[in-house]
Amino acid sequence: MEKLFDSAHAFTFFLIFFLPGFVSLKVYDSLVPSERRDFSKSIFDAIAYSALNYAALYLLIVWMRSGRMNLPAYAVSALLVLVVFPILWPFLWIRLLSTKVFAKYFVHPIQRPWDHVFGLRKSYWMIVHLKDHRRIGGLFDKASFASSHPAEPQIYMEQVWRLDENDRFIEPVDRSEGIVLLGEDILAIELFSYNA
Repeated sequence: MEKLFDSAHAFTFFLIFFLPGFVSLKVYDSLVPSERRDFSKSIFDAIAYSALNYAALYLLIVWMRSGRMNLPAYAVSALLVLVVFPILWPFLWIRLLSTKVFAKYFVHPIQRPWDHVFGLRKSYWMIVHLKDHRRIGGLFDKASFASSHPAEPQIYMEQVWRLDENDRFIEPVDRSEGIVLLGEDILAIELFSYNA
């Protein structure tokens, strides 16, 4: 690896072919819960994604190389090619895979329903059924949090509510600051729409 960077030219060449793909992979990994990526094994993936980025932006790159751009326009174009579009591609890809047309042919990138549901960042009234047969009702809202893969499933509900025998929400528990529930204790979770 040290010989690769013997000259500034070689280092620049490596960055140009590595940076856009690396940015896309980091953004994708932030959007789709998965095991932590080992980038020492993903260098070729990053370079391949960089090449796809350059292919998609071919006309802009040709214009940049034509010498007809002034310096500010060239700098903005370089930023678009090296950083901005590589950030946008994972969002576009995930959005595309979520459409009905593509969902028929491709596996959804988010592997667990837990991550999908809580990744929507919606507010819910929840009844959590525990393995010891207790039920805990509460509000999962803006200050609440759910872990994502590869972390163990855990939920922080910001409000705990008393339930009656028919699982109706009666009132918030006095002085409660919420509750953290561990996935190993959870049997099932019921979600109900919440309109603030």
